[in-house]
Amino acid sequence: MTKKKTKEEIEEESSFVDMKLDVDGTVEGAPIERIASRLTWPQEKSEIVRKEGEELIRTPNGARKLEDLLEQVDTTYFSKRQMFVEILEKQIGKGTISVSE
Repeated sequence: MTKKKTKEEIEEESSFVDMKLDVDGTVEGAPIERIASRLTWPQEKSEIVRKEGEELIRTPNGARKLEDLLEQVDTTYFSKRQMFVEILEKQIGKGTISVSE
């Protein structure tokens, strides 16, 4: 019998972007979802910066520090994980991720 997926699992699957990576290359930085999964929600922006601000986040323009990305966001309180991910995705955009050698 197949397990029925929850609404959260369906939304999470649909938020992933397919990326083609070089076999020999690596991607610098972590996905936003990985950082978000380390935190408990809700969170204040200042606490996220304190806990994870030094982490590098993958963006189409190369890895950037989470703290730098959050400086450009007006939101100071993230009530849930999905809100955090959506706001940061709007900030960094979507696209092909650079591969370093």
